[in-house]
Amino acid sequence: MEGFSELWTVIKYLVLGLTQGITEPIPISSSGHLIILRELFGIEATGLSFEIFVNFASLLAVLVVYRTDIIRLAKNGVQFVVTREHEQKSDFHFIIYLIIATIPVGVIGVLFGDVISEWLSNTKVVGVTLLITAAALWMIRNLKGRKYDGDLSVKDSVIVGAAQAIAVTPGISRSGASIVGSMLVGMKQETALRFSFLLYIPVSLGTGILEIPEIVNDPNFSELVIPYVLAFVATFIATLFSLKWFINIMTRGNLGYFSYYCLIVGVLVILFL
Repeated sequence: MEGFSELWTVIKYLVLGLTQGITEPIPISSSGHLIILRELFGIEATGLSFEIFVNFASLLAVLVVYRTDIIRLAKNGVQFVVTREHEQKSDFHFIIYLIIATIPVGVIGVLFGDVISEWLSNTKVVGVTLLITAAALWMIRNLKGRKYDGDLSVKDSVIVGAAQAIAVTPGISRSGASIVGSMLVGMKQETALRFSFLLYIPVSLGTGILEIPEIVNDPNFSELVIPYVLAFVATFIATLFSLKWFINIMTRGNLGYFSYYCLIVGVLVILFL
């Protein structure tokens, strides 16, 4: 029986990792789905060490997918500072806007992160916030936008940053919130997608660094190191495929399907969990 129990533990965390990987890029809230699965599997939530651990795997996948954009922005940003060439100005400003958009979620996370994780990490809250996500996605499902990378402004970045800050609440999709904010300020779908996931990088990296003590001090980490590592690998692979799939979905403008999904899951969670 002990062997079966260990196998079941591995399976549960593998499913959690796959769920994190699949749901992180798409606008249906990875944190909300992890809370739902914890409830279904009877896994007690003792801190956020697991979520932080697998979130780092998603971050690595995003870095892989957007590596060309990251290298270009870094190169052109540095060249503009040195040479002030007009050709690099757009990329330099894009970096500045990403930095500005990172500030709201950083402030909210530092000031209220512990309170939010303690009081709002339950299934009823997730059910309600999934309905909010559904409504937001439905609202922008047909927007096309007109702004490219070089057309953005400080005001746009502040609005998108504020939208992403709302997503510290479980059940509010981070990618969904930032994409909704980006579309509402008039970004084209391609620009909104790029801005959203490049914005995810500093936010996720900052959260991971700040919460390293949470992982180190996790009393369950030594016992669950194998399930955690397997979940990490599963998350990385699933995020790669899910993000590439979502990029194709965005080009076709089919966000309405995610709205339907969040509506159905939100109602089921409220009624039955």
